[in-house]
Amino acid sequence: MRSRDGVLETDLSVHDEKLPDGTSRYCYLTSDGKPSPTLRVKPGDQLVIHFKNDLVDLDAATPAIDRALAGAPICTAKKPVDPCESGAMTPVSTNLHFHGLTVPPVCHQDDVLKTSIQPDDKPFEYRVRIPDDAAPGLYWYHPHLHGFSKTQVLGGASGALIVEGIERADPSLAGLPERVLVIRDQDLVNPDAQPSKSEPVMSKSQLDNDGDVANSGTGFGKPSKDLSVNFVPVPFPNYPPATLQMKPGERQLWRVLNASAITYLNLALLVGRAPQRVGVVGIDGVPLRFDGSPSPAVQWVNHIGLPPGSRAEFIVEGPPAGVPGLLVTRAVDTGPAGENDPNRALMAITSTADASEPQAVLPARVEPLPPPERPWVGNVAPVRVRKLFFSEQPQDPNDPNSPTKFFMTIDGNEPKPFDPNSDVPDIVATQGDVEDWIIENRSMELHDFHIHQLHFQLLDWSGIAVNEPFLRDTVNVPYYSVRMLKYPSVRLRMDFRDPNVVGTFVYHCHVLEHEDGGMMGRIKVVPRNTATSTVPPTQPTKGEL
Repeated sequence: MRSRDGVLETDLSVHDEKLPDGTSRYCYLTSDGKPSPTLRVKPGDQLVIHFKNDLVDLDAATPAIDRALAGAPICTAKKPVDPCESGAMTPVSTNLHFHGLTVPPVCHQDDVLKTSIQPDDKPFEYRVRIPDDAAPGLYWYHPHLHGFSKTQVLGGASGALIVEGIERADPSLAGLPERVLVIRDQDLVNPDAQPSKSEPVMSKSQLDNDGDVANSGTGFGKPSKDLSVNFVPVPFPNYPPATLQMKPGERQLWRVLNASAITYLNLALLVGRAPQRVGVVGIDGVPLRFDGSPSPAVQWVNHIGLPPGSRAEFIVEGPPAGVPGLLVTRAVDTGPAGENDPNRALMAITSTADASEPQAVLPARVEPLPPPERPWVGNVAPVRVRKLFFSEQPQDPNDPNSPTKFFMTIDGNEPKPFDPNSDVPDIVATQGDVEDWIIENRSMELHDFHIHQLHFQLLDWSGIAVNEPFLRDTVNVPYYSVRMLKYPSVRLRMDFRDPNVVGTFVYHCHVLEHEDGGMMGRIKVVPRNTATSTVPPTQPTKGEL
């Protein structure tokens, strides 16, 4: 769905259904019944969504009519609750988050702390103005209701959102056909199936304390979740791939979104079983060369790691005629306490001269982007450094298989799960500042740091400087092993200079069962003219270095 005359306005509703196998599905539908539309806007556009919650409680013990017959009142007067202040967290509550967009964290735009929409609410209007200087690239929308994010996203509630104009950041992309590939995870279609005979013999799969298949450490075995490509399932154990046709040697721009709730991807394009080089031009919605970044416009690689929530945009070349291609995800080592994300096929590519053209093509005429108004964030000295850490704890310390509590904590504080009923921010920052954040992982599984409203630059990986002169909004934090002498970490250059970040929003692990379990924090960004409400850099607060 494309904007017209500066506006993209649509009706959107969310639905759920329980399948015969007991799994739940969630879907966004337009008024004409199309699922999870890709929303395409331009910088400066208005995005208006009339959003209706049509969820039903799939786990309700008794239908409403049975409750009435049991003596419950058939009709009760209920005081209307403002969805902007509701904060309700129930199986039938929901909201929308526009992942990656630098827009205000306020109701009717991108607030996820208070905004909660119920099935008996009238359509709720989201009205988001895409900033004039928005980075052109791939974003996405999904529910962000604390405690139920995993259930709804795992069920399929997600869609792509594209800010047009990536060819303006790299004119070599002009005229390229493009494809949007949304990779989602879901509960296993064949949970009791034996592994494929083509896999090595494995010991019986084990469950971790979250109830998912534990990391086998081999790259094989039963996955924790199945994957799908644009809603085409690729189920365990044989992984019959989705299919795609391309013209021989044709160059296309692929925009790939990992909309998984918990699954990490490590994408590779194989031709004749050999990994092919693909040209990455954007990560997490931002072109590599953007906003003064010194990065080359294209970086050629033979695999791309995508944690849950992350996106990559890259140039691919169709295989020679008659030579099969295959998009795969290679195994990801999520740590001893992590889930199993094994090697598996995703999409088979057939090269044929009569392949149909993709639905979308980038404009052939290019107007270059204006020069950046601010210095490149990597060249700006941070005003302070903060340290935070991920950690986990079994609810029953005497039972390692008991459910896990998840924490994201300011260094020096006692770990506590996120409290959705609190209004006290964990961090107060000032609009206009640039800070460095060190994120440690004190657990034995991989975690996936994400912050709303802004992007950051990855500076180092466990103390080793990395050459990444581009921006992300999601990054892996390596897991801890008892053989390590210190906790692994990443160091991030956080950019609070955009006025749109003023307000209160969240940072969290984007493995959604971890976020739902408490691995989230609240940050308040105050306007520059109220900077006296923060502690000056010369007087570090608890948790600052």
